[in-house]
Amino acid sequence: MLPPKANAAFVAAMEDVLEVYTRPYDPQRPQVCIDEASKQLVAEVQTPLPMEPGQPERIDYEYDRRGTANLFMVFEPLAGRRRVTVTERRTAVDFANVIRNLVDKDYAEAEKIVLVMDNLNTHKHASWLDMAETELSVLARQCLNRRISDRATLTREVAAWEKDRNEAVVKVDWRFTTADARIKLKRLYPSIQPK
Repeated sequence: MLPPKANAAFVAAMEDVLEVYTRPYDPQRPQVCIDEASKQLVAEVQTPLPMEPGQPERIDYEYDRRGTANLFMVFEPLAGRRRVTVTERRTAVDFANVIRNLVDKDYAEAEKIVLVMDNLNTHKHASWLDMAETELSVLARQCLNRRISDRATLTREVAAWEKDRNEAVVKVDWRFTTADARIKLKRLYPSIQPK
């Protein structure tokens, strides 16, 4: 999502993020992206009919809604490391606990942690610049694209996905640069009109 017209604040923030993504890997100054998503918890009302030759699994359209859970994605794209925390809700306290773990446990030896994140509660115009959002999209396609009935199951499934992805050391090679932005998103850059 992009702002509808020229927006100096957006452009400045975007270029700051794009500059961060050009920096080389430095374990003393890790680049860490954070984003969150919610997952609706639903249970089956009828037992699904299993897959048979020539016939996919059949799932009833009715389901039992069991609330939601929140997922915080902490992703270090240059190291290929991610941690997903499942919480009951998305509150300031939940977010503060994620940040505390990030600082006190995950990167306790780092000199400085460079955070990239969108505005968690407002989701302004640049969430696409947060690589954690990309990881959440992969998580949704590979792990969450089915009915999950409770938070314990969700936590186990997400932990297994996280372990596999971290062991594979899946990194991100970000290629969209400030130069690209100045060409492709020219309409977003303020211009000075002569009088």
